Amino acid sequence: MESDLIPALIPDKVLRCLLALFVLLVFAARSQAKNNCPWMNEATASGLLGGDAVGEFTDVASGRPAACVFTQAGASFTRGLRITVQVTPDTHLHYETAAQACLKTASPLEAIGNEATMCTLDNRSTGLTQLVVGRVRDQLFTITFNTTLKDDPILTRMSLKERAYTAAEQVAGNLF
Repeated sequence: MESDLIPALIPDKVLRCLLALFVLLVFAARSQAKNNCPWMNEATASGLLGGDAVGEFTDVASGRPAACVFTQAGASFTRGLRITVQVTPDTHLHYETAAQACLKTASPLEAIGNEATMCTLDNRSTGLTQLVVGRVRDQLFTITFNTTLKDDPILTRMSLKERAYTAAEQVAGNLF
């Protein structure tokens, strides 16, 4: 009698397994990050910022560049990474304009895109900021790292430079 029940139970178990798998796939699709940044993912940004970061992507709109913003917020600080990319016919002119923020403190970055510079913007009231301005063909990109924590143990002045260079390598590589 038990042997007659087994074939009837198999389709029911298979159906339950398929239903459970479907529910898991639906939840997995809904739980994916809303960040669709084409140049960096949240895991990489989190590693560069020194902890879990949340990302947001804003596509090109009204002459504004596309932007990815990654933020790590703590109890008394905020660390941020912002990447912008703009396609423009006169990239070199836009590059020179954007690089003016660095004034005379700009350092050229070798082997990053067609042209790139980096500088530290030290504003005592808003914290420490590292800026990279670069171009790849007809695309202008900027990378801004900042921390509001004075004497940040993770994003130190030297660490910011290293992390900004790493981010510039990845962004420029993805733009080629």
